Amino acid sequence: MRGGRRAFVGRCQGGWRRAMGRPALLLLALCAAGARGLYFHIGETEKRCFIEEIPDETMVIGNYRTQMWDKQKEVFLPSTPGLGMHVEVKDPEGKVVLSRQYGSEGRFTFTSHTPGDHQICLHSNSTRMSLFAGGRLRVHLDIQGGEHANNYPEIAAKDKLTELQLRARQLLDQVEQIQKEQDYQRYREERFRLTSESTNQRVLWWSIAQTVILILTGIWQMRHLKSFFEAKKLV
Repeated sequence: MRGGRRAFVGRCQGGWRRAMGRPALLLLALCAAGARGLYFHIGETEKRCFIEEIPDETMVIGNYRTQMWDKQKEVFLPSTPGLGMHVEVKDPEGKVVLSRQYGSEGRFTFTSHTPGDHQICLHSNSTRMSLFAGGRLRVHLDIQGGEHANNYPEIAAKDKLTELQLRARQLLDQVEQIQKEQDYQRYREERFRLTSESTNQRVLWWSIAQTVILILTGIWQMRHLKSFFEAKKLV
Protein backbone atom coordinates (compact mmCIF):
# COMPACT_ATOMS: atom_id res chain seq x y z
CA MET A 1 0.00 0.00 0.00
CA ARG A 2 1.48 3.30 -0.97
CA GLY A 3 0.54 6.91 -1.09
CA GLY A 4 0.54 10.13 0.83
CA ARG A 5 -1.45 10.85 3.96
CA ARG A 6 -3.61 13.90 4.48
CA ALA A 7 -5.64 14.27 7.68
CA PHE A 8 -9.45 14.15 7.48
CA VAL A 9 -9.46 16.34 10.61
CA GLY A 10 -7.07 19.26 10.99
CA ARG A 11 -5.76 18.51 14.46
CA CYS A 12 -5.98 14.76 14.16
CA GLN A 13 -2.94 12.57 13.63
CA GLY A 14 -3.98 10.68 10.47
CA GLY A 15 -2.84 7.22 9.49
CA TRP A 16 -3.78 3.62 9.13
CA ARG A 17 -5.62 2.14 12.11
CA ARG A 18 -5.67 -1.52 11.15
CA ALA A 19 -5.44 -3.77 8.09
CA MET A 20 -6.67 -7.24 7.25
CA GLY A 21 -6.05 -9.69 4.43
CA ARG A 22 -8.11 -10.65 1.40
CA PRO A 23 -10.88 -9.73 1.07
CA ALA A 24 -8.76 -6.89 2.36
CA LEU A 25 -10.07 -4.40 4.88
CA LEU A 26 -7.75 -1.41 4.98
CA LEU A 27 -8.92 0.79 7.77
CA LEU A 28 -8.16 4.42 7.37
CA ALA A 29 -8.62 6.81 10.27
CA LEU A 30 -10.08 10.08 9.07
CA CYS A 31 -10.72 13.25 10.98
CA ALA A 32 -12.98 16.00 9.62
CA ALA A 33 -11.00 18.30 7.41
CA GLY A 34 -9.69 16.55 4.32
CA ALA A 35 -8.18 13.26 3.26
CA ARG A 36 -5.11 11.77 1.69
CA GLY A 37 -4.45 10.61 -1.79
CA LEU A 38 -3.19 7.03 -2.05
CA TYR A 39 -3.09 4.11 -4.41
CA PHE A 40 -3.36 0.37 -3.99
CA HIS A 41 -3.27 -2.79 -6.08
CA ILE A 42 -6.07 -5.29 -6.48
CA GLY A 43 -6.30 -8.57 -8.32
CA GLU A 44 -9.13 -10.41 -9.98
CA THR A 45 -12.38 -10.36 -7.94
CA GLU A 46 -10.50 -8.74 -5.05
CA LYS A 47 -12.25 -6.12 -2.94
CA ARG A 48 -10.65 -3.34 -0.91
CA CYS A 49 -12.50 -1.65 1.91
CA PHE A 50 -11.67 1.42 3.94
CA ILE A 51 -13.13 2.39 7.30
CA GLU A 52 -13.43 6.14 7.68
CA GLU A 53 -14.40 7.86 10.89
CA ILE A 54 -16.84 10.59 9.84
CA PRO A 55 -19.06 12.97 11.86
CA ASP A 56 -22.74 13.17 10.99
CA GLU A 57 -24.09 15.42 8.22
CA THR A 58 -20.68 15.55 6.54
CA MET A 59 -20.31 15.43 2.78
CA VAL A 60 -17.56 13.15 1.47
CA ILE A 61 -16.26 13.11 -2.10
CA GLY A 62 -14.03 10.39 -3.52
CA ASN A 63 -12.12 10.59 -6.79
CA TYR A 64 -10.44 7.56 -8.29
CA ARG A 65 -8.76 6.38 -11.47
CA THR A 66 -7.45 2.98 -12.46
CA GLN A 67 -4.36 1.72 -14.27
CA MET A 68 -3.90 -1.74 -15.74
CA TRP A 69 -0.66 -3.73 -15.53
CA ASP A 70 0.91 -4.44 -18.91
CA LYS A 71 2.91 -7.67 -18.65
CA GLN A 72 4.85 -7.05 -21.86
CA LYS A 73 5.91 -3.47 -21.12
CA GLU A 74 5.93 -4.10 -17.34
CA VAL A 75 4.28 -0.76 -16.62
CA PHE A 76 0.87 0.44 -15.50
CA LEU A 77 -1.18 1.87 -18.38
CA PRO A 78 -4.54 3.72 -18.35
CA SER A 79 -7.42 1.28 -18.11
CA THR A 80 -9.81 0.63 -20.96
CA PRO A 81 -13.21 2.40 -20.82
CA GLY A 82 -15.00 -0.96 -20.50
CA LEU A 83 -13.42 -1.68 -17.13
CA GLY A 84 -15.59 -0.39 -14.30
CA MET A 85 -15.43 -0.06 -10.54
CA HIS A 86 -18.25 -0.75 -8.12
CA VAL A 87 -18.38 1.49 -5.05
CA GLU A 88 -20.36 0.61 -1.94
CA VAL A 89 -20.59 2.68 1.24
CA LYS A 90 -22.12 1.48 4.52
CA ASP A 91 -22.80 3.53 7.63
CA PRO A 92 -21.89 2.43 11.20
CA GLU A 93 -25.22 0.58 11.45
CA GLY A 94 -24.48 -1.47 8.33
CA LYS A 95 -27.02 0.34 6.13
CA VAL A 96 -26.03 0.88 2.51
CA VAL A 97 -25.53 4.60 1.86
CA LEU A 98 -24.21 4.24 -1.69
CA SER A 99 -23.99 1.32 -4.09
CA ARG A 100 -23.24 2.16 -7.69
CA GLN A 101 -21.25 1.07 -10.71
CA TYR A 102 -18.79 3.58 -12.16
CA GLY A 103 -16.32 3.60 -15.02
CA SER A 104 -12.56 3.11 -14.96
CA GLU A 105 -12.27 6.68 -13.70
CA GLY A 106 -14.90 8.46 -11.70
CA ARG A 107 -16.14 10.37 -8.70
CA PHE A 108 -18.55 9.34 -5.95
CA THR A 109 -20.29 11.47 -3.34
CA PHE A 110 -22.25 10.70 -0.19
CA THR A 111 -23.36 12.46 2.99
CA SER A 112 -23.09 10.82 6.39
CA HIS A 113 -26.23 10.81 8.53
CA THR A 114 -24.84 8.74 11.39
CA PRO A 115 -21.53 9.54 13.13
CA GLY A 116 -18.93 6.81 13.30
CA ASP A 117 -17.03 4.37 11.11
CA HIS A 118 -18.20 4.27 7.49
CA GLN A 119 -17.06 1.39 5.30
CA ILE A 120 -16.12 2.27 1.72
CA CYS A 121 -15.50 -0.71 -0.56
CA LEU A 122 -14.25 -0.77 -4.15
CA HIS A 123 -13.92 -3.69 -6.52
CA SER A 124 -13.69 -4.14 -10.28
CA ASN A 125 -16.66 -5.41 -12.25
CA SER A 126 -16.51 -9.10 -13.11
CA THR A 127 -17.49 -8.82 -16.77
CA ARG A 128 -14.20 -7.33 -17.94
CA MET A 129 -11.80 -8.96 -15.51
CA SER A 130 -10.47 -11.19 -18.29
CA LEU A 131 -8.72 -8.14 -19.69
CA PHE A 132 -6.12 -8.40 -16.95
CA ALA A 133 -6.67 -11.95 -15.70
CA GLY A 134 -3.77 -12.91 -13.52
CA GLY A 135 -2.50 -9.33 -13.54
CA ARG A 136 -2.89 -6.33 -11.32
CA LEU A 137 -4.99 -3.22 -11.29
CA ARG A 138 -3.74 -0.05 -9.65
CA VAL A 139 -6.40 2.21 -8.15
CA HIS A 140 -5.61 5.82 -7.25
CA LEU A 141 -8.01 7.08 -4.60
CA ASP A 142 -8.42 10.55 -3.13
CA ILE A 143 -11.10 11.18 -0.49
CA GLN A 144 -12.10 14.67 0.61
CA GLY A 145 -14.45 15.44 3.47
CA GLY A 146 -15.91 18.41 5.27
CA GLU A 147 -15.24 21.84 3.84
CA HIS A 148 -12.47 20.36 1.69
CA ALA A 149 -15.15 18.61 -0.35
CA ASN A 150 -16.48 21.99 -1.53
CA ASN A 151 -15.35 23.38 -4.86
CA TYR A 152 -14.90 27.01 -3.83
CA PRO A 153 -13.83 28.37 -7.25
CA GLU A 154 -17.04 26.92 -8.67
CA ILE A 155 -19.08 28.34 -5.78
CA ALA A 156 -17.50 31.79 -6.27
CA ALA A 157 -18.27 31.76 -9.99
CA LYS A 158 -21.83 30.56 -9.48
CA ASP A 159 -22.74 32.99 -6.66
CA LYS A 160 -20.50 35.80 -8.01
CA LEU A 161 -18.63 36.18 -4.73
CA THR A 162 -15.74 38.52 -4.19
CA GLU A 163 -12.48 37.23 -2.74
CA LEU A 164 -13.43 38.53 0.71
CA GLN A 165 -16.90 36.97 0.54
CA LEU A 166 -15.42 33.67 -0.59
CA ARG A 167 -12.93 33.70 2.27
CA ALA A 168 -15.74 34.43 4.73
CA ARG A 169 -17.69 31.50 3.25
CA GLN A 170 -14.69 29.22 3.74
CA LEU A 171 -14.27 30.34 7.35
CA LEU A 172 -17.95 29.71 8.07
CA ASP A 173 -17.70 26.23 6.58
CA GLN A 174 -14.59 25.52 8.67
CA VAL A 175 -16.34 26.68 11.85
CA GLU A 176 -19.34 24.47 11.01
CA GLN A 177 -17.08 21.48 10.43
CA ILE A 178 -15.23 22.10 13.70
CA GLN A 179 -18.59 22.17 15.49
CA LYS A 180 -19.54 18.85 13.89
CA GLU A 181 -16.22 17.35 14.95
CA GLN A 182 -16.69 18.57 18.52
CA ASP A 183 -20.17 17.06 18.60
CA TYR A 184 -18.76 13.79 17.32
CA GLN A 185 -16.02 13.77 19.95
CA ARG A 186 -18.64 14.29 22.64
CA TYR A 187 -20.63 11.41 21.14
CA ARG A 188 -17.54 9.18 21.30
CA GLU A 189 -16.82 10.22 24.89
CA GLU A 190 -20.41 9.37 25.86
CA ARG A 191 -20.14 5.93 24.26
CA PHE A 192 -16.80 5.34 25.97
CA ARG A 193 -18.25 6.39 29.34
CA LEU A 194 -21.21 4.03 28.94
CA THR A 195 -18.90 1.18 27.96
CA SER A 196 -16.64 1.86 30.96
CA GLU A 197 -19.58 1.96 33.36
CA SER A 198 -20.96 -1.28 31.94
CA THR A 199 -17.55 -2.97 32.25
CA ASN A 200 -17.07 -1.75 35.82
CA GLN A 201 -20.52 -3.02 36.77
CA ARG A 202 -19.80 -6.44 35.30
CA VAL A 203 -16.47 -6.61 37.14
CA LEU A 204 -18.26 -5.70 40.40
CA TRP A 205 -20.90 -8.40 39.99
CA TRP A 206 -18.25 -10.95 39.03
CA SER A 207 -16.29 -10.13 42.19
CA ILE A 208 -19.45 -10.50 44.29
CA ALA A 209 -20.22 -13.84 42.61
CA GLN A 210 -16.68 -15.08 43.30
CA THR A 211 -16.97 -14.08 46.96
CA VAL A 212 -20.31 -15.87 47.33
CA ILE A 213 -18.92 -19.00 45.65
CA LEU A 214 -15.90 -19.00 48.00
CA ILE A 215 -18.13 -18.61 51.07
CA LEU A 216 -20.47 -21.40 49.97
CA THR A 217 -17.49 -23.64 49.15
CA GLY A 218 -16.01 -23.00 52.62
CA ILE A 219 -19.33 -23.80 54.33
CA TRP A 220 -19.69 -27.02 52.31
CA GLN A 221 -16.13 -28.10 53.18
CA MET A 222 -16.70 -27.47 56.90
CA ARG A 223 -19.97 -29.48 56.91
CA HIS A 224 -18.31 -32.27 54.93
CA LEU A 225 -15.37 -32.47 57.35
CA LYS A 226 -17.73 -32.43 60.33
CA SER A 227 -19.74 -35.32 58.86
CA PHE A 228 -16.50 -37.22 58.15
CA PHE A 229 -15.20 -36.81 61.70
CA GLU A 230 -18.58 -37.77 63.18
CA ALA A 231 -18.71 -40.92 60.99
CA LYS A 232 -15.23 -41.91 62.19
CA LYS A 233 -16.27 -41.08 65.78
CA LEU A 234 -13.35 -38.66 66.11
CA VAL A 235 -15.54 -35.97 67.67
